[in-house]
Amino acid sequence: MSLNDLPGAELILPGLNDLRNGKAHTIGSFLIAIAATRLSAAGLDIPTDNLAPEPELTLYNYLEQEREDAYIYYNALLARLNSFCSALELSCPAKALD
Repeated sequence: MSLNDLPGAELILPGLNDLRNGKAHTIGSFLIAIAATRLSAAGLDIPTDNLAPEPELTLYNYLEQEREDAYIYYNALLARLNSFCSALELSCPAKALD
């Protein structure tokens, strides 16, 4: 299974590219920062140099400036992130158990 096929890939994969390119203040990069430990444990190579501190709060503040429905959108983003992480862990369970 390709990473592109996992639910939430449309947010997570651009976030990985953003971090690799030094962009730490995008929705995708905030999501990566929130789940960096979990994603690394599942086998993804996470660039840690530019991870946002307090990524949950930073993401929410970012959304508040961009959208009127920040709370609803924030929760939807976290649900997509969890879906991606869960699917990734199921696709490579040996790495998730290490």
